[in-house]
Amino acid sequence: MKRLGGSLLLVVLFVLQAQAQEKSFLRLTQPGRQSNAVTATRQFLVGSTCKSCQVFVNDELQKVYPTGAFAIEVELEEGSNEFVIKSLGPEGDSIQRIISFTYNVPQPAVPVSSVNIAYVQTFPEGNLLVAPGDLIRFRVKAIPGGTVTVGGQFRLMELPVSGSQTMPGIYQGTYTVQCNDPLINGRTMPVVLEAEGTQVRRNTTYTFTLNDPQVQPMVGKTTGENPFLKYGLGEDRLGGARIGNLDTAVYLNITGKVGADYRVKLAKNFTAYIPQEQVVMQAPGTFPPSSLSNSWRVWGDDKFDYLTVSLTQKLPYRTTQQTDPSRIVLDIYGATANTNWITQLENSQEIKNAYYEQVEDDILRVIIELKHKQHWGHQVYYNGSTLTLKVKRPPAQSGLGNLTIAVDAGHGGRNTGAQGPTGVYEKEMAMAVAVSLQQALQAEGARVLMTRVNDSYVDNNYRVSAYRDKDPDLLVSIHLNSSADPVRIQGTSTYYKHIGFRPLSQYIYKHMLELGLKEFGNVGSFNFALNSPTEYPNVLVETLFLSNPEDEMKILDPGFRQQMAGKIVLGIKDFVAAGYAGAEEQQ
Repeated sequence: MKRLGGSLLLVVLFVLQAQAQEKSFLRLTQPGRQSNAVTATRQFLVGSTCKSCQVFVNDELQKVYPTGAFAIEVELEEGSNEFVIKSLGPEGDSIQRIISFTYNVPQPAVPVSSVNIAYVQTFPEGNLLVAPGDLIRFRVKAIPGGTVTVGGQFRLMELPVSGSQTMPGIYQGTYTVQCNDPLINGRTMPVVLEAEGTQVRRNTTYTFTLNDPQVQPMVGKTTGENPFLKYGLGEDRLGGARIGNLDTAVYLNITGKVGADYRVKLAKNFTAYIPQEQVVMQAPGTFPPSSLSNSWRVWGDDKFDYLTVSLTQKLPYRTTQQTDPSRIVLDIYGATANTNWITQLENSQEIKNAYYEQVEDDILRVIIELKHKQHWGHQVYYNGSTLTLKVKRPPAQSGLGNLTIAVDAGHGGRNTGAQGPTGVYEKEMAMAVAVSLQQALQAEGARVLMTRVNDSYVDNNYRVSAYRDKDPDLLVSIHLNSSADPVRIQGTSTYYKHIGFRPLSQYIYKHMLELGLKEFGNVGSFNFALNSPTEYPNVLVETLFLSNPEDEMKILDPGFRQQMAGKIVLGIKDFVAAGYAGAEEQQ
């Protein structure tokens, strides 16, 4: 009887606990504030409540997912909009919150009505170190019908009102920097408006300094672990589009500076940019980078193939992968061919042919043809002043048993990532999927390297450097996506940067779609840190959209996470089977 009574007591306690858990509550993840000023008519109320609760918005019943999550779209009218969100529990208990949005229709810009200058803009933005021939663009908003000059010398033109230019009083012009330019003196430039017998003066926000390369060229040298070149000055949340990484102590011909970026002349018709903290300026009089190429050698050891090019100075370079046929193209900037023989040894197993073209006076192009269709990675570095390209060979077998695979769980620690309607963070779900993937890969006999095994913060640059040292056979980075639209946007996607690694992302993507997830796409040229290495095939898997309640419900299910890990493993197996050493060689 005592045992039965104890059992009944446990049942009662369990029921009471379950009922307590089903008490009504409201947790909002979007918007983050009670009062919100917005500029779009479409907004969303996103959050969660108890799994058995009902949710009402202004007394209208809304959909609640089995996880308790909800995502509700609301349309705003101009002015103040108030929404009462109410959660009603199974026992009749309720809780409510009031969220307000103030929507004001964006007002069109109006012309300046008094003799005044509203703003002065210069492009590129930032303090500039310029050279003769550089272009500086000016845009000024002032009273219409006036005369606007820069430094009292260069006149800007008022744009006519037509097409997309709907407002008078916009003055523009493009200035070409001259040798010994009197306007460029290391300070801001004065902009003067004359109208209605009145003169108004304003200075530019940024300073302009002249660097005349005819006086003395500026030379810098790369420093740090992962110096990189950017194509231009554009930025987004992933940063500027990168050309690629360089070794340390590579000499650069510096021709200018925009804000915190040095401008680098790689070739006569090719300019790049590099962050200033990655450059050590050299003493005046240092020769700009240039070199003749000497003899080459192609050879192999027990793991890799190598191509070495003898130079007299560490020059900048970039590599690109090509497919159909598979090739690595290495451009060396500032190099001139003086190579009269290329020695190729029989112990090289993956480099099929190596030759060069002098495509420009200052660009020596090295072409490396591979024996197999699939790229497995390459690295470029200097040994002294000898440029070395190391080529990874394909695995000897088609299975995963002899492979080392890196599994990167995105975010971690203070870097929480996205947040789902129920409040779960991306870092938690990325870790959960990564652990499932680790277990699935180990079951296939693979050795698995984990970026993190707990909720710890790991800097992305450190991740890249660490895996360069550990040299995995391939890498899979696990993330969850997010969108400002939690209702319509959902699905899975995979990402790659280098075209030779696209097949890995394609194989995984196709298997992920077998789970019934919606397509968000296979995305290339992706400027994500973990996609940047060329040393090994890599892929970013945005498993699904954590912001979407339906997708979130799936990732919260341990069984679904295991299925997802299984699909990723199938994609990796397909990739290896198609590209291992026994696969068909290129003709």
